[in-house]
Amino acid sequence: MLSVESLSAWYGAARILFDLNLEVGRGEVVALMGRNGAGKSTTMKAIMGLVARRQGVLRFNGGDISRMKPYEIARRGVGFTPEDRRIFADLTVMENLDVGRQPPRRFADGAPAPAWTPGKLFALFPNLAEMPNRPGGRMSGGEQQMLTVARTLMGNPLLVLLDEPSEGVAPLIVEQMANTIVELKKEGLSVLLSEQNIHFARLVSDRVYVLEKGEIHWQGTMAALDANPDVQTTYLTV
Repeated sequence: MLSVESLSAWYGAARILFDLNLEVGRGEVVALMGRNGAGKSTTMKAIMGLVARRQGVLRFNGGDISRMKPYEIARRGVGFTPEDRRIFADLTVMENLDVGRQPPRRFADGAPAPAWTPGKLFALFPNLAEMPNRPGGRMSGGEQQMLTVARTLMGNPLLVLLDEPSEGVAPLIVEQMANTIVELKKEGLSVLLSEQNIHFARLVSDRVYVLEKGEIHWQGTMAALDANPDVQTTYLTV
């Protein structure tokens, strides 16, 4: 679904990413893990075209998106949920969902991708079903996190980029988010997840790339990372 080759990115003169190579398969959940400042969020933004200076080859659903603008990448079927959520505080839950609405899509082989409606999303996020007319600014952090994921899904994406979905939310919401990601995988969607919480990543991820200072220092299955305390100690503990 996504292939990234030699991805580098800069903020001004500062180089943040150094020749990253990674892949996400169809229906696969892949975690980008590392400490704060490792380059996880920048990787997400670079894939989405939100970094002013980047280089590398990015292929998505059979097409080259390396030189596309963010809105063009979104229209191809890449959904992005940023770490800071960015919901519209003055709009209601339903209005936020309407903002994200895009037409149904197909995979590269012609198979139809999952199509999302407010009703289907309310079944996935029961908390949101109880407050369809509540303004986004009057929701808790966890509810806002659910809303930004739901709004992204209204775009009928083939791939979802989730930046730190478990950060700053209550344990019950973390569990709900994990269940949501498992359901997305069952629907055939691909997920690239930026995460520091190894417990959360363990619940949902098939494979892991571990970043440190903008470079990939380890990659493998989630089970292999679980069995490798040295990698966890070196790159993931504070």
